[in-house]
Amino acid sequence: MSILEIEAAITELSPDQMKELMTWMEEHYSALWDQQIAHDLEAGRLDALLSEVENEYEAGLSRPL
Repeated sequence: MSILEIEAAITELSPDQMKELMTWMEEHYSALWDQQIAHDLEAGRLDALLSEVENEYEAGLSRPL
């Protein structure tokens, strides 16, 4: 199925179906993002950033949200 076919099918959805689709898409995208973050953590891609955050916290440069 092509993107154009998917777009055409989406335009045929009722408002309730569209709401259901949007909810699913948001949940699915969030899950993909979580998987990417987990993969990046395992691969060490965030080590430098986490180290920087830890150093700033230890230096007192952070505050509670």
